[in-house]
Amino acid sequence: MIARLLRKFSQSGRTSPQDDASMTLPVRLNARHLQASGPPDAEGETVDQAMIWVTAILLLWGLVMVYSASIALPEMDRYVRYTHHHFLQLDALWLLISSIVALLAWQVPISVWEKLARPLFALSLVLLVLVLIPHIGKVVNGSRRWIGLGLLSFQPSELAKFTVVLYAADYMVRKMEDKEHLFKAVWPMCAAVLAAGVLLLAETDMGAFLVIAVIAMGILFLGGVNATVFLLITAAMVAAFGLMVTFSDMHRKRIFAYLDPWNADYALDKGYQLTHSLIAIGRGEVFGVGLGGSVEKLNWLPEAHTDFLLAVIGEEFGLVGIMLVIGLFLWLVRRMMNIGRQAITLKRVFAGLLAQGVAIWVGFQAFINMGVNLGALPTKGLTLPLMSYGGSAMLLNLAAIAVVLRVDHENRALMPGGRT
Repeated sequence: MIARLLRKFSQSGRTSPQDDASMTLPVRLNARHLQASGPPDAEGETVDQAMIWVTAILLLWGLVMVYSASIALPEMDRYVRYTHHHFLQLDALWLLISSIVALLAWQVPISVWEKLARPLFALSLVLLVLVLIPHIGKVVNGSRRWIGLGLLSFQPSELAKFTVVLYAADYMVRKMEDKEHLFKAVWPMCAAVLAAGVLLLAETDMGAFLVIAVIAMGILFLGGVNATVFLLITAAMVAAFGLMVTFSDMHRKRIFAYLDPWNADYALDKGYQLTHSLIAIGRGEVFGVGLGGSVEKLNWLPEAHTDFLLAVIGEEFGLVGIMLVIGLFLWLVRRMMNIGRQAITLKRVFAGLLAQGVAIWVGFQAFINMGVNLGALPTKGLTLPLMSYGGSAMLLNLAAIAVVLRVDHENRALMPGGRT
């Protein structure tokens, strides 16, 4: 669907990059000497087809797996009013909405996204405040993270991840002259992330705060912030995490459960999800038990259609399925990083940092989710991008990828024949 929509409109969305397309800009990429030129030839691609297809494969495979993982949920008291197709139908509806939003996002020039960076970040902070207000914020599993919209719900923390990417990229462009100075370059960005972090921790959404902090740090690092300053920020984050574990009984139990999930003190408490995730992956062995054949999804593994979707994939498709998912994400993240590098080479710094920021977001969140499912990291409550059930996440993930495709489209307009 996404591929058809973007292909249909790709010819109509000719870019107007900030840099004058008529000027000559020598560029060296992959040992080839290239020069900027006018718009791509009629035969040249104006959008990265391979990236669209990889995204579509992850989305459609995720749709199938959400149905497979959620089909037994109506047998639980909590979901007794739902049909067996409930989550499939909602996921398909969100996929349609997200595809339309992605198409619209792709039509917006990167120069416009740069102007909207600060207002959108401010909007996300307002929504993070609103979600904490009773009767506006919706409580699920003890966390107040959603704003009810009738049949659907919206999660402001997902918007915050996207707007932090925009804001951090814009911030580095504005502070490029001061990037060697701690107070001028780093503290204002830290204050912005801290403001979002306090609101996220008030929702008890530590996972989203961790992703946002890593996005901001990654963009600061790629933007050329002094390495000593970067190490100091990293040390401060590690210290804050240590204090949180020390003084929070819940987080301390999670760490101990991660270290020894089979211990009798944790196996039925904080280690319950992890033990059943490992059982599911172990049952899958190399080739899996077949689509629909999972036993753990039959109300043994909590949140099988969201946080632990990869465990169901491992059970039904085995090691081969897990490796394929990892390979698809690796390819996608690497391609987005390359698009960002090409944009920076073309002196489009905001566009380049934006693309690389999205790559950090998708790659880091996928890494955390996979690590949790495989028992390599403590449980963190983060979904698998593009695949797990979650409408807000799907919508913002697709919008962000569409913006990266727009960066690539504008890069191609500066390259001979539209090739990058």
